[in-house]
Amino acid sequence: MTATLPRFSIITPSLNQARFIRQTIESVLSQDYPDIEYIVMDGGSTDSTVEILHEYSGRLQWISEKDEGQADAINKGIQSATGELIGFINSDDYLLPGALRIAAERLLEAPERQWLTGDYVIIDHQGHPIQPFTTSYKRLYRKLSSPAALAFTNYIAQPSTFWKREVHNEIGYLDKSLCYTFDYDFWMRLMQLCRPYCVEIPLSAFRIHSASKGGSEYESQFREELEVLQRYNKNQALIRSHKLHNLLIVAAYKVLK
Repeated sequence: MTATLPRFSIITPSLNQARFIRQTIESVLSQDYPDIEYIVMDGGSTDSTVEILHEYSGRLQWISEKDEGQADAINKGIQSATGELIGFINSDDYLLPGALRIAAERLLEAPERQWLTGDYVIIDHQGHPIQPFTTSYKRLYRKLSSPAALAFTNYIAQPSTFWKREVHNEIGYLDKSLCYTFDYDFWMRLMQLCRPYCVEIPLSAFRIHSASKGGSEYESQFREELEVLQRYNKNQALIRSHKLHNLLIVAAYKVLK
């Protein structure tokens, strides 16, 4: 696609992730994409995050102030953004080269495409790839890409997911009352509009480390995820399957640790 590509707005919520955020920032700013609006919403970090953000003043927009949590920070960023395409990447993850161009071109190939999700790699605190089974497992469910599949398990790779700004007119923004699974809630609402267009190319790296929610608070995350599912799906068989699936994952995590 050689036509002019629209502005792509990327939001990064941040809180005390100085050891990772530089890589996140560089991964966005180094994208081969002609018009990137990058907004970092820092929640009042007490480490060296603000000093790092100062280094990038003029290349991105940023603000550091107390917020009501991660979803609130992302919402504020989206509401101030001007791009036609939207995504968010956490301050310990990063985009892979070419991710935004691939996402934009695939989204714009057909007018009915409202959102897109791609493949990803999972890494540890040092950036080494881990959990290849998990990425393969979720790749299988993305091939199915149905409301039932999403009800069974959250197969959407958050940092590899992007959407057209217009969807917010239909489904609103992230639910800031949720601590862990505001993205899953948002995917559920997006799925009511249409299924995602799935790209079988890794677009991001998702980091799991001792201080991340997915690394240290997965049991609380799964409990909240089940509550979100019950908002949108009353099929008791699917709900029981989802619950059993999460219990098996928790048991596997405990064995691995």
